[in-house]
Amino acid sequence: MKFRTCLTIALLALTALAAAWAAAAVFHVGENRKEKTSLLKTFTSRDEIVAFISAKIKSAENDPLIVKLIGSFRATVKTFAEAAIVFAAKALDYSTTNIQVEGVDEADIVKTDGRLIYAASSNGLISIVEAYPPEGMRVLSKISIDGQVIGLFIGEDRLIALVEEAVKITAPSESEREAIIAPLPTYFPWRTSVRVFDVSMPEKPVSVGEVTLEGRYVSSRMIDNYVYVVLTYLIPVWTENLTVLPKWAVNEGWREISPPNIYYSDSIEAPSSYTLIAAIDILDVKRSTVKSVLTGYASRIYMSRSNLYVTFPVLDRSLGGWGRTEVYRIAVNGLDIECKAKGEIQGEVLNQFSMDEHNGYFRAATTTFLYEPSSGTKMESNLYILNADNLEVVGKIEGLAPGERIYAARFMGDRCYLVTFKKVDPLFTIDVSDPSNPRVLGALKIPGYSDYLHPYDEDYLVGIGKEAVPAEEGDFAWYQGLKISLFNVSNVESPEEVAKIVIGDRGTDSPVLFDHHALLFDRGRSLLVIPILEAKIFEEDYPGEKPPWAYGRPIFQGAYVFHVSPKDGIKLIGRISHMENSGVDPMYEVKRALYINETLYTVSDGKIKANNLADLSAVSEVSLW
Repeated sequence: MKFRTCLTIALLALTALAAAWAAAAVFHVGENRKEKTSLLKTFTSRDEIVAFISAKIKSAENDPLIVKLIGSFRATVKTFAEAAIVFAAKALDYSTTNIQVEGVDEADIVKTDGRLIYAASSNGLISIVEAYPPEGMRVLSKISIDGQVIGLFIGEDRLIALVEEAVKITAPSESEREAIIAPLPTYFPWRTSVRVFDVSMPEKPVSVGEVTLEGRYVSSRMIDNYVYVVLTYLIPVWTENLTVLPKWAVNEGWREISPPNIYYSDSIEAPSSYTLIAAIDILDVKRSTVKSVLTGYASRIYMSRSNLYVTFPVLDRSLGGWGRTEVYRIAVNGLDIECKAKGEIQGEVLNQFSMDEHNGYFRAATTTFLYEPSSGTKMESNLYILNADNLEVVGKIEGLAPGERIYAARFMGDRCYLVTFKKVDPLFTIDVSDPSNPRVLGALKIPGYSDYLHPYDEDYLVGIGKEAVPAEEGDFAWYQGLKISLFNVSNVESPEEVAKIVIGDRGTDSPVLFDHHALLFDRGRSLLVIPILEAKIFEEDYPGEKPPWAYGRPIFQGAYVFHVSPKDGIKLIGRISHMENSGVDPMYEVKRALYINETLYTVSDGKIKANNLADLSAVSEVSLW
């Protein structure tokens, strides 16, 4: 009976953490709309951490708003607990991963050095393929990984694999049960590991080290020889006089994060998680640093060459919901990590492109969700400019596009471009050259919206999203096929959509809409390649007029190759598919595209295909299974 009770507790802890992740429950709470000045501190001992959390919990238990949120969380945990637990030589010219900041690499499932392609499949295999010259393309080696490969980095003859895995609970045998005299330890469902391989001989990759951290992966970056990883580690027990410190390991040598390496602020009311920031030397993983911030759930990050910005949603009491965002600036230099400043802005940050660092200032675009019992949720968008040194707001625009939320954002030097949407797509052009006085210069309203904005050059912008038609039933629109737009923003007061193309009907989709790494763009070649699942509505499915809410049937999946230029607009050059029959097989869904010299390579879980860039004629292909 004791064993079953202990095992049940462990399983409940596991499902609680899974539920918390799925629900994105955040227990980082601010007191009111008034900004508070709060210096960041570090702990001196484990006892101090226990006392701090216990005092905050005692105070929080008397707060009706926090209790309401905790009650909802526990209800979610109960629901999940009742469910079942499922346990080289460089080529002359080649494309690289689509990143945000030059010199700050981002992990992706496919990487190339101009001769080799490193591809991570969903089945846990990493294939190293000699891709150039394309006529002799062949698989050199494969690495089998336990867990899900989140992404890869390459550099200095090193292959770095970021792996997330669930921790399995192994029940003791009958003979071992009698020896259990204490409750089972708390098990954490997620661990993230950074595994480094020497690929100087790509035919025989060699594991040279591994750093493992308890926590759920948030994001990562690589600068020079250092990989930076951000994770969230949920505090497993919501009770006083008990805390668990995050653990991490180098080559399976486990240790706790020491209290002096954990930052905190007195302004936090209900600490719910640790945010871990790890710096790892890819040439020697034993040279690693891990710091932490005791706060709420880390949601988004932005990283420049010298600073990492991490955002945390915060409860706004006047709104009755998660209406604010705390921003932490963490200075990074090699293995040195130091939390330098904390600031606060209204609203929620959409993604990394909603943030930017420029000339000593941090800029962020947010959407505020106003909760009103009588009228429901109201939305409006904002833009904030903060002094990067102390993260104090120096300029702002609030109340932009009432009733709409931000779908896409892009900062480009002294300009900011925002896309909001409810029924039509306003593209806002904003002047941020004067940090103390940002100004809306112009807006373009067109059907549909963009989920992702990509700079073509200083005067043109590419938007990728969905076409839309206004709904007759209310104040909203039905999205349709995938839309690619080219915007002329040279006249910032009057932006113009100079070209567009719509692919498929409602149901057409692309990974670019939620993962910018899936986009291949090269302005010099006027080349744009996007993986697309195209859907089509057939007349026999909806005789007569096609209803705007109808979904089409999948008819094609593959890479769509476009020519894009201000002179020629957007032209479809051709399509490349990996499918081996008329259906859509997930194994052969094209996920990425890249080029080496004059060859275009497309990558799916099942194969890599090489096609001539000039006419898309087939050159070769290789199986990855």
